[in-house]
Amino acid sequence: MRNNREILLLIMFVFFGFTAGIISANEKTQTVPFKQESNNINVLTIEQFIALATTKDTVFEAILIDELALKYKKDFKLPAKDLVLSVKSEYDVFLSKDKEDPSATVSLSKLFPNAGTSLTAGYKSNPSFTSTTNASEFTFSISQPIAENAFGKSTRFYDQILGLEIDVAKHQIIEAYEDYMATIIGVYYDWYEAYANLRIGQSSYQENLKLLDNIKDREKSKIALPIDVNKVNIQVLAKKEKLSNLTEAYDRALNTLETAIRYEGSDKLIPKEPFIYSGKEVEFASEYKDFVDNSRTYQVLRLLEEKSSFEVDKNANELLPSINLLIGYKVEGDDFSIKNEDNMLYAGISMDWPIGEQVEEAEYETSKITLSKTRLTTKNTHFQLHTDLKNLHRQIIKEKEIIEIIEQKIELAKAVLVDETENYSFGKVTLNEFIQAVNTLDDNRFNKTLHSVEMRKLIVEWLRMTDQLIRKDPIVREEVR
Repeated sequence: MRNNREILLLIMFVFFGFTAGIISANEKTQTVPFKQESNNINVLTIEQFIALATTKDTVFEAILIDELALKYKKDFKLPAKDLVLSVKSEYDVFLSKDKEDPSATVSLSKLFPNAGTSLTAGYKSNPSFTSTTNASEFTFSISQPIAENAFGKSTRFYDQILGLEIDVAKHQIIEAYEDYMATIIGVYYDWYEAYANLRIGQSSYQENLKLLDNIKDREKSKIALPIDVNKVNIQVLAKKEKLSNLTEAYDRALNTLETAIRYEGSDKLIPKEPFIYSGKEVEFASEYKDFVDNSRTYQVLRLLEEKSSFEVDKNANELLPSINLLIGYKVEGDDFSIKNEDNMLYAGISMDWPIGEQVEEAEYETSKITLSKTRLTTKNTHFQLHTDLKNLHRQIIKEKEIIEIIEQKIELAKAVLVDETENYSFGKVTLNEFIQAVNTLDDNRFNKTLHSVEMRKLIVEWLRMTDQLIRKDPIVREEVR
């Protein structure tokens, strides 16, 4: 299984080029073993996490397996172009005559799907009731359709349709991989957010324990009242409750991350702040134009419309009668070696024409309706994507604005807390006002983590929706066989 996974990974690197927008040009980092920070603690960067997830996660392996089946789709769907050998041999006993003889039939046939031409050569030798010798013959015939599937026209249409389906499937596999990448990046972001919040919660809890010790000392010195001790005790319990919730959230995020990389080690993992994408500037006009002109999403829409058009042409061709030109050569004679032979050349025509063609007509009309629906779907998708991307772009701008505001609020809250600490020590402000200053700083620190991670997630979503998260060379259309 390990060898299979290594082969699949090699296919992934070749197929995707793995130029994933995972790491921008200025932020590329080699995947190295975990950096040892201290005993039993390993720092896991987002780059290392992505590399491990794509190596060990069976979800990723399942995505790659879908690609392997595509190369057999045409062989499975198109008319077979095999060389077919048929052999039949029997021994005949004539009960009314004292006679028994062998008989044999051998034929070789070959279809050329792209031309529609069928070649057949055959030999047979059968004993006769009225003769003491076998009657034998050799035949060679050519059949060529000239109306329905004229010179392989329908087959070529079907070949083109299958080629388009394969192209769409390849794009969809990349989309599935891109969705997977966005998901595991989100897993790391969630883990980092939970870790950052836990650190803030731990720090806040410790600071409030110090405050409780301080207020108890002040009570002993008759500077603070018992009610002040109770107020701070409530504050400490609130911070302890918050810390319990943050610890549970972190453990859940860690469990999800460890599942993604199939981690079974005993060392504790901690994250490092992920900087990829954090500094990306989204320029709507130029990126949207590039998305419409070059993205996989729009390539799929164009391919689906082209496929529907070929379906109409194929079904129109199938409304024609089945007419075949026939050319052949035949030799008849006695015994297995065809003695006393008679030779014949022949040419002719055969025709099958179902009157009415109810099913074929229904398929043709349905395919025209499907083409119209596909074109409408493309237009509707275009407008919906424009709206979704515009709203997403506005969300990114909003998050950046909020982060700037929160950073200013944190600086002000720190300054206020310094002043309120001094003021409280001199009795210039109440304990409630001091506690409020402490909580305001904590709230803003939590908010900064929340919005920083949210902004990164929105940028990843922008890259995913505009097909920039995973980059790959344009798919080369398969040649018609």
